[in-house]
Amino acid sequence: MDPDDRRLFERSLRHACESSRGAALDRALDEIGWHQALSMDPSVAVSTLFEQLGRTNAHASALDAVLGSGLGLKWSSSVGTVLPALGEWLAPGRIVGGAVVVRGIGTASLADRTTAWVVARSGRRHVAVEVATADLTFRSVGGMDPQLGLVEVAGDGLPVRAQHDLASGEWPRAIALAQLAVAHVLVGASRAMLELARGHALERVQFGQPIAGFQAVRHRLADTLVAIEAADAAIGSAWDEGSPPAAATAKALAGRSARTAMRHCQQVLAGIGFTTEHDFHLYVRRVLVFDELFGTARALTRNQGRELLSRRQLPALPPL
Repeated sequence: MDPDDRRLFERSLRHACESSRGAALDRALDEIGWHQALSMDPSVAVSTLFEQLGRTNAHASALDAVLGSGLGLKWSSSVGTVLPALGEWLAPGRIVGGAVVVRGIGTASLADRTTAWVVARSGRRHVAVEVATADLTFRSVGGMDPQLGLVEVAGDGLPVRAQHDLASGEWPRAIALAQLAVAHVLVGASRAMLELARGHALERVQFGQPIAGFQAVRHRLADTLVAIEAADAAIGSAWDEGSPPAAATAKALAGRSARTAMRHCQQVLAGIGFTTEHDFHLYVRRVLVFDELFGTARALTRNQGRELLSRRQLPALPPL
């Protein structure tokens, strides 16, 4: 995209995320041409939309399209994608006796699709198989963030309607793209939490002055900003490098930074931050759920450590 097109694209996505949710936002993204942008310039399409989703606490089925795009699958409004189970980045399906066993999650729109792509393990390789959503079982996931509309997806012995063989490394690359999308949501939500805490610190008066003047408050806000910028820099480096380990590192750092932002901003907001009258709790809920998608910060960090120990070689440092 040239600079003018990108600015228009960003404004359009910001307006869509501020004014729409769920199915309405899905329609708005289609009208804007986000899916076409995803196929032409994934880094711009993913970074712009998903950071806005984090900032505005909006939700859509765009993560389906991101994972499908990473697999080289053509997007269609009638076809969804099953995501790995919460906390996992392994394929959500297995091929057993020529049929498919599914254990994963889906966005709120998945049940309305006609068919769904499921990446399944078949021996040592991965295949993407298309199954009828009518054959799947859906259970709404309430818990921490019911507004997100996630569903648990299950199915046993499902017939395969179509199959797409995946090349070696294609599934890890698709997961990497999805991890970067989730990382952008976490950074966007972290920036929103910081802005809420900053605004409160400027308005809240104690001992005759705004609490923003107190050194302890300023340190917490500064530490939050440093954590967010570190995560943002790691995401940018991962886009440049284009490797699954870099994406996993960025996602892990974004999850850890979001929890840092959550902790410090809660301290600045104090009691009002615990109430449902304040918007802060919405971002806390979203951060806790999105940290679970495609691997938690802790799980990804442990996995990276195990791989480094097995290889006995440190990765090359990104250029500074």
